[in-house]
Amino acid sequence: MSSASQSRAWDVHRLPSAEGRIFLVTGGNAGIGYFVAEQLAATGAVVVLGSRDAAKADAAMASIRSRVPGAHVRHLQLDLADLSSLKTAVDMLDLDHLDAVVYNAGVALDDPPRRETGGGHELMFGTNHLGHFALTQWLAPLLSAASAGRIVTVGSFAARSERLDLGDLQSVQDYRAKRTYGRSKLAQMCFGFELDRRLRAADSTVLSVVAHPGGALDSLTPSRPPVGVTTPGERLRALPAGLLVQGKDAGAWPVVRAVLDSEVQGGQLWGPRVFGLRGIPRREPVPSHMADPAVAARLWAVSAELVGTDPQLGFR
Repeated sequence: MSSASQSRAWDVHRLPSAEGRIFLVTGGNAGIGYFVAEQLAATGAVVVLGSRDAAKADAAMASIRSRVPGAHVRHLQLDLADLSSLKTAVDMLDLDHLDAVVYNAGVALDDPPRRETGGGHELMFGTNHLGHFALTQWLAPLLSAASAGRIVTVGSFAARSERLDLGDLQSVQDYRAKRTYGRSKLAQMCFGFELDRRLRAADSTVLSVVAHPGGALDSLTPSRPPVGVTTPGERLRALPAGLLVQGKDAGAWPVVRAVLDSEVQGGQLWGPRVFGLRGIPRREPVPSHMADPAVAARLWAVSAELVGTDPQLGFR
């Protein structure tokens, strides 16, 4: 099937039913994660918002319910920066299976100083990559118990121009906030592709897919008060940018397709159609630096050591 016919067959505004399925979205209370959760809720699925902040999660759930009558949404207290809390969080889910998880939550700092999690890891690498890496171990049994579980890692366009420094993964020697953020997202994407290789080798029913939102701006995003409000003035000023980039509602489309589309396969990369920055979702070639098995194996080994986890991440 050509990518053109794939794109035509998929309607972002008429998603297939996912009634009876259960999805977890980390960071589902704001930004891209909020719109992923809102769109998935419209399919009839149960959507769990993983969020540190209960008040923000409540606001997000109220917003989703106001737009999706009968939405099945719930909150899971989840702090990816606190690795020791993750097993308890997954136990609190109280589920016998999980159909998909979206690894969306993330910290993005624009300026120094370098900050650390309570466990002593650089904050962005520790939360965005190590937190999700560690969470995978606890979710593995639930995903394996689903008929066709999926792990969808949300990458970033910022990762394209970065390269991992395997000798300084936590930016101890050289910290530049934007670069450290881009590298934390690259680590996530490398992990997503390597995870799928390992799942295939283990004959697992679970797929690992990577998706990215392209260029997604708050100023082009429809308002969802009190979750996020865009003023008419902000929207007007952002219109020229709208030729190249899009709002966070559209940024969610490739992620939602990676969760729902039965044609999607493990190890694929999905993003927006126009220059990878905006438009309807399509499959993209995986950049070679994200698919390098030697780099991924080293990243995996270091990550498993840093979080003190089973190197198989619970998949057998």
